[in-house]
Amino acid sequence: MKEINVTGQKRTDLGKKASKLLRKEGMVPCNLYGEAKKDGKPVALSFASPMSELRKIVYTPHIYVINLIIDGESHTAIMKELQFDPVTDAVIHIDFLEVNDQKPITIGIPVKLVGLAQGVRDGGRMNLSIRKINVTAPYQQIPEHLDIDVTALKIGKSIKVGELSFEGLDIATSKEVVVCSIKMTRAAQLAAQQTTEETAE
Repeated sequence: MKEINVTGQKRTDLGKKASKLLRKEGMVPCNLYGEAKKDGKPVALSFASPMSELRKIVYTPHIYVINLIIDGESHTAIMKELQFDPVTDAVIHIDFLEVNDQKPITIGIPVKLVGLAQGVRDGGRMNLSIRKINVTAPYQQIPEHLDIDVTALKIGKSIKVGELSFEGLDIATSKEVVVCSIKMTRAAQLAAQQTTEETAE
């Protein structure tokens, strides 16, 4: 995983009014959840970060380990949850999860299809059903993407999560989920029909 630095400052006023003011100033209210718990529930460190810095981790297909520097104090984290304004689509809140060397984390990793599928060569169309697969591992072992070899995939066939395995990673997505499949296109259907008719003649 790539690493990136993001700075922030602690916030003490947590009301809606204060959050609204922060957003007007180009800041985004954030929470960092770590090991600390109170009454069995995770305790959040509330802070705010400039949208100009958060943009690079929000609007990207990549996943990052984030070095959060809050009031000069460093925390290693990953992005856990994003909230967007339903009307303007602007980022209104972000939750981060603190990570360490010992504790495994579960995170969605982008899927990367490798090779030209036999079914595509035969005129079919590749259909990618999911863009990310959830995996569990210590954060240092988590790759930037999961390579899936599709070279042997034929028309009408699919690859399910249960058929995949990656060294050092536990797959958390359900085994029955289809990752990709090859659909018959109309052109390929006509070509197959034509071949059948020619053979019959």
